[in-house]
Amino acid sequence: MKLSVNVNKIALLRNSRGHDAPNVLSFARKIVDYGAHGITIHPRADRRHITPDDARAVTRHITTVETNFEGDLREEFLDLTLELRPTQCTLVPVTPGELTSHRGWDVAKWRFVLQPVVKRLKEEGIRTSLFVEADPAVVPLVAEMGADRIEIYTGPYAQAFDRGEHRAELDKIVATVRAAVAAGVGINAGHDLTVENLAPLVREAPQIQEVSIGHHLVAHALEVGMKQSVRDYLAAVEGRPAPAP
Repeated sequence: MKLSVNVNKIALLRNSRGHDAPNVLSFARKIVDYGAHGITIHPRADRRHITPDDARAVTRHITTVETNFEGDLREEFLDLTLELRPTQCTLVPVTPGELTSHRGWDVAKWRFVLQPVVKRLKEEGIRTSLFVEADPAVVPLVAEMGADRIEIYTGPYAQAFDRGEHRAELDKIVATVRAAVAAGVGINAGHDLTVENLAPLVREAPQIQEVSIGHHLVAHALEVGMKQSVRDYLAAVEGRPAPAP
């Protein structure tokens, strides 16, 4: 399981002051130096965090690890993706005004617009992933469309974990992972994952290839520093105890 760090929150903090501190590229480089396997960004239409210039800087200067663009089907986002050719593009449904992603694609409903985009991205050599709910029934549709991977939306699991009643949500994830393995579809996961709630995922769904984590990793960094936070999350995805500071 690889760790891709979402640096949107770094950009959000920078934008709140209107200057260039903290610098997104500088932090992305540090995060890679600390051992992360990839960098994720989600450029939104309102530019409240990552901007197109950030996207250009990250893809042009972060070359030793994978880059993952998350976004919807806006022409601007797709043009940026085709221009910069990240390693992976994760297509995510977006509701105008949302604070953060809160649902996966209804793949059956939106297949007619998703499939041509998936095809074009793959023609350009960009690995494609669809952000979906934990539901094994969605996997055959994704496989038929030709997408390389799914990213399982783990928000409901994280919320249930905080309540101490996550067994049912974890079972959905495990069933979806098994369906993806059987269909030859790669598996990512992300949203509200923490050092604590990663442990059951690592133990019961080790076939997950990549997790994308931003908000909680940065929040943890406020307590322990960015280097230690990345190290703690790397240990979590590898099923190891957290390293000493």
